[in-house]
Amino acid sequence: MGFRCGRMAALLLISLGLVRGLSWCQTPAASESSSSNSPKHIKKPAPASSGPGIDAGSVTNGLYRNKTLSMSVKIPDGWVLRTEEMNARDEDSGQPARDAGAAPKSPTADANDARAGKVLLAAFSRPPAAHGEDVNSSILIAAESVSAYPGLKEAGQYFEPLTEVATAQGFIVDEEPYEIALGEKVLVRGDFHKDVASRVMRQSTLAFLSHGYAVSITVIGGTDDEVEELLDGVEFQGK
Repeated sequence: MGFRCGRMAALLLISLGLVRGLSWCQTPAASESSSSNSPKHIKKPAPASSGPGIDAGSVTNGLYRNKTLSMSVKIPDGWVLRTEEMNARDEDSGQPARDAGAAPKSPTADANDARAGKVLLAAFSRPPAAHGEDVNSSILIAAESVSAYPGLKEAGQYFEPLTEVATAQGFIVDEEPYEIALGEKVLVRGDFHKDVASRVMRQSTLAFLSHGYAVSITVIGGTDDEVEELLDGVEFQGK
């Protein structure tokens, strides 16, 4: 069964996949408000609603927690948060942020519809405007209603649109999606890589279905070890 690329699937991988050199693209408004140096402490974002059935979660002392999903994710020291900016970019006036790499929305998409999904967490090793020679490592968590994909019953099916978007942006699939266990939680994982100048960008996405949503956790790093270290910071309490 085929699935068309959903709004959040496109936002998920295009927002992470497009690079300008080895620095992340962003909207002019976000660039103007960014500092060239990473702050020493991660600030807690303002509360946001991710739609009925799932809460947005919060960050405290470098740890993202989501009670609805019984999940926590460790954010490395010194990283910066861009969650609100990514959500605002997707919703701003209903127009696609073409210079920021956001995917054009479907003509029938309603930006105010909670089913369109939200970014729950967007964290980067340095501000998107700060250039660097290495890959800007990141963690992105997104949730999209399964109603956006008629017939979606298993997390593995969600990788069809995710992979379509990833390969369209130049990522290469390392291997077919496979199941992994984090504690008692079983998720589906997909691994990708992309050559960027003299560097290799490595991306891994974990996906699962919960409370009527398809939830994806995507990490990007410059090495396999870095990716695994970031994924080691993902924990679930119970099933």
